[in-house]
Amino acid sequence: MVGSPFPWSSIIVAVGTCAVMLAIGSDPVLAITVLIVWLGTLWLSRPEPEIAVRVPDEGSVSRQAMVELVEPFSVPVLMLDNQRIAAANAAAREALGPHIVGQDARVALRHPEAITLLSKPQGTAMVRGLTGARSIWQVRRVAIDQRFSLIEMVNRTAEADISRSHTDFVANASHELRTPLASIIGYIETLADPDAKVDAVTAARFHNTVLRESRRLQSLVEDLMSLSRIEAEKHDLPREQIDLGLLAASIGSEVASTAGDGRVQVKSADAMVTGDRQQLDQVIRNLIDNALKYGDPAQPVRVEVVRERGEAVLSVIDHGEGIHPDHIPYLTRRFYRTDPGRSRGVGGTGLGLAIVKHIVERHRGKLDIESRLGEGTTVTMRLALAVTPQHELS
Repeated sequence: MVGSPFPWSSIIVAVGTCAVMLAIGSDPVLAITVLIVWLGTLWLSRPEPEIAVRVPDEGSVSRQAMVELVEPFSVPVLMLDNQRIAAANAAAREALGPHIVGQDARVALRHPEAITLLSKPQGTAMVRGLTGARSIWQVRRVAIDQRFSLIEMVNRTAEADISRSHTDFVANASHELRTPLASIIGYIETLADPDAKVDAVTAARFHNTVLRESRRLQSLVEDLMSLSRIEAEKHDLPREQIDLGLLAASIGSEVASTAGDGRVQVKSADAMVTGDRQQLDQVIRNLIDNALKYGDPAQPVRVEVVRERGEAVLSVIDHGEGIHPDHIPYLTRRFYRTDPGRSRGVGGTGLGLAIVKHIVERHRGKLDIESRLGEGTTVTMRLALAVTPQHELS
């Protein structure tokens, strides 16, 4: 039998020989002795069975060890076998995709700075646009030996966005503060110049301008301070129980008494929310103030509070010129204005909706702005209704 460890054909011949010896009358002891010796010889001369021995692949053992080494890292880490990505931890697979394992690192990173880095045994490079149009990654290569190296990737996108935001904020704030200050200084210098010979009517007009610009400067500083306080408290959840409908009705009546009869109309239902009274007061006043400034003066501003699917919904509606759809996504940015000249003319600081957005975010609510050109604008704030003992019992 092929592959059998025993020589069965030789055993059959030995047994047959023994049988022939007995048949021709040979001594039985001799025949059995010959059979035993023959079988013993066959047993001792049998071939040793082949045992398959698997020699471990040194490269695979090293690669598995490296995979176990890089997997716990929270930042994306790649292990390179020369220029090929031999392993990638979970963070790297999530950032770049699972297909990168086995791929050439120059193809996976596909950036001139990264390709230059990969031509060196080690170093650092900034790679832009790797996982998104505005993404920025700090890529560092560290050599392990002549064959293997590690690539560590740190996402610097958020830091760059924060830095850019701070730079833009300082630039915009400086510009906004400089404009009224320059106006105030200019008029005061003219009034203080004895050679200017300013008549009483002109002096009165200059004084009114200085007063207006000073108030505008005061409003801007107050809004900046308010925005700073709101951002500092954004992680602290409010805890006070407030009837949003009652608050809106109170503020609407107060504003209507100064804006004129019929300019503000309030329709509100009881709607208990958990919030910060001062900040929600600021939201309602800012939205009503914007509606009065930019709405049609011949049409009333409507303020409505309703309960809807477990939410308190505050809506402030005006019937002004409306806002072009291109502007709507940017309205809550600091200092963003659709018409800078008109906004400054009515005393706007460009921070009102930015303040509203941050307050709504602190209250874990939603802010929505809808507008149609020639019809008007509706700003809606949605907050979760507070869970009261009555609700729990029901």
